[in-house]
Amino acid sequence: MLPDRATGLAIEVGAVSKRFGPTVALEQIDLSVPPGQFVSVVGPSGCGKTTLLRLIAGLTATDSGTITVGRGGPRAAQRARQLGFVPQSPGLLPWRTVRANARLLTDVGRRHSGLSPAAVDELLEQVGLADFRHAYPHELSGGMQQRVALVRAFALDAPVLLMDEPFAALDEITRAEMRYLLVRLCEERDATVVFVTHSIAEAVMLADRVIVMTGRPGRIEADMAIPLSRPRHPEQEETSEFFALLTALRRSLRVGAQR
Repeated sequence: MLPDRATGLAIEVGAVSKRFGPTVALEQIDLSVPPGQFVSVVGPSGCGKTTLLRLIAGLTATDSGTITVGRGGPRAAQRARQLGFVPQSPGLLPWRTVRANARLLTDVGRRHSGLSPAAVDELLEQVGLADFRHAYPHELSGGMQQRVALVRAFALDAPVLLMDEPFAALDEITRAEMRYLLVRLCEERDATVVFVTHSIAEAVMLADRVIVMTGRPGRIEADMAIPLSRPRHPEQEETSEFFALLTALRRSLRVGAQR
């Protein structure tokens, strides 16, 4: 039942704190993400961005506060296969082909969930991997491997996607190609996305909102709306509106890093 457009939020984080031993990673985080919205999260290294994502995904437990995804907790959403998670590394199984890796999360024993095999093949074609369906990960470039990881997440057909710097290891040209591929896939499917990145330009070009976090302990310094029109396209990166947003975001990051 995710996302509930009529009555609820896709994601709501309320007064969440998390510590690891003596280290306070997150302190009193409040964040609401409506269904269908793309939210980028930026901040200095070690500010708790990945920890926040793992809490929303149900991979780590909170120390205090609450998190709901749809009408229940993260673990319930996880069990219902309503959450897709894309880590920094593609995490492809080397003994499985591109097609088999793309279907990894949808083929569970003898059951099938998410998109049909034919729909997954169509996604592979959309991202330019149709001719590589039978290839193995070692035969692919880094960008191609990350495309497989994206298809695997979208194949789950989960309404909520959580992405932890999935393009960090790519060169700048490939990274730009990947972000516009992601923009297109998300806009076509109206997905709800929380996307962690260190790239300011990437955060602005992808998101409807950018959340700026402070240095440790991580708190929310700013919540900036990104009013760029959709569909997003590369030419927008050359506009004065884009540069103004970059300037404002850099200013917030400087303030947040000093706290």
